[in-house]
Amino acid sequence: MRRPYDRPLPQASALPHSRSRQLPPYRGLVAVDAKDFTGYPAIEHGVISRAVPELLERSFERAGLAHVWDDRRFPASTGDGYIFGFDPAWMPFLIHPWLHTLQDVLTEFNVHSAGAVRTRLRVSLHIGPLPDTGDEFDGNGTPRNDTHRLLDSRPVKAMLAASSESITHVAAILSDRCYQDAVASGYTGRHPDHFVEVPATVEGKRFDQRAWLYVPMPSGNLYDRRILGDRVVDEHESAKSTADTDERGVGRPARSYVTQRADRGIINSGTVHGGQSVTNTGRDSIGGDRFGGDRFRGDKIGGDRLGIAGDYVGGNKSGTVNGNQAGSVHGNQGDTVRGNKKEKRR
Repeated sequence: MRRPYDRPLPQASALPHSRSRQLPPYRGLVAVDAKDFTGYPAIEHGVISRAVPELLERSFERAGLAHVWDDRRFPASTGDGYIFGFDPAWMPFLIHPWLHTLQDVLTEFNVHSAGAVRTRLRVSLHIGPLPDTGDEFDGNGTPRNDTHRLLDSRPVKAMLAASSESITHVAAILSDRCYQDAVASGYTGRHPDHFVEVPATVEGKRFDQRAWLYVPMPSGNLYDRRILGDRVVDEHESAKSTADTDERGVGRPARSYVTQRADRGIINSGTVHGGQSVTNTGRDSIGGDRFGGDRFRGDKIGGDRLGIAGDYVGGNKSGTVNGNQAGSVHGNQGDTVRGNKKEKRR
């Protein structure tokens, strides 16, 4: 009898980037996870683990995709979920109608379970090259790892947690490759507006990819900063601001405003007749309110008091002011400007 140590060592693979080889076949990947699996008592874990593939099989049959289930590649249970590969040509059909059918199947199951074992699923869909030769270790590679990362990412978890457990039983996340190939290209029976771009990140993992959230039966606030991530919301708001148009015509750029500032001085945009002086004091007051320690005073023109925060302005303003006097006057600690501005310098 052959002893274990007489067996040949496993065949070593060639070093990456050392020579060119054929890509493995491209496979669609679908993975599911049950929400709050560890929150159930241990005695129910086996029930849930068996129920998940049974529910998947029923949903594929009802969606008219029984052959996809029957022909699945490198299937594996993950305890609280399931993953398998399939011909990527069927990916548009998994996005729709299968995800919607899965929502219906889970709704029926949860209604009849009488609250004993309610099952809500996160689903991730991806496409990529993976070994598929019939070996027991097939299906391992970066696309499979990314499929699991997407399943554990913040947006899809948050969406299922924030939605109603009585309405939303499925939340799906698509990799960008999956979305571009199957949805943006027009092959899926769902408009791109049904999908929301999200930054897929996983806590504690070096993973950050563009992905797309799809919820067949949404409830609650889908467009939520906590779910989509600040980056996506900020980009969305920035795009809206950039697209702002003038009310006089579509497509005109938004108004721009210019603020003139003169630290420790005065800006006159018109002609000023009469004397002006700027004197700094230790307090600030405009209409009885104090700002930063300076006080403003001046003569009334037309019954209104002119206030400029930060300076004491003294002098005769009773002369005629032609033009606009705009801007800000900020005081220079201890400096005084006096004299007639019309007077020529000698």
